[in-house]
Amino acid sequence: MKLLVRNLARTTAEHEIRALFSTHGSVAECTLVLDQETGQSKGFAFVEMPNDDEAKAAITALNLTSLAKSKIRVKKADA
Repeated sequence: MKLLVRNLARTTAEHEIRALFSTHGSVAECTLVLDQETGQSKGFAFVEMPNDDEAKAAITALNLTSLAKSKIRVKKADA
């Protein structure tokens, strides 16, 4: 299941997101979206979790929690 993670602090690194979601299951891919011109984070990322039950558990556990002083939002990404 592909998840959308929004409202990330601009300083949050891809490895931090992967580590956070890995506590809830297997992470196949983690992509922090960067601005093409500046190379800085746009404040959101996609996390691919192959096990749907683990992905749903991650959504429940992590949505509206704090990461680097930002309250993140986690939901299933639109196909």
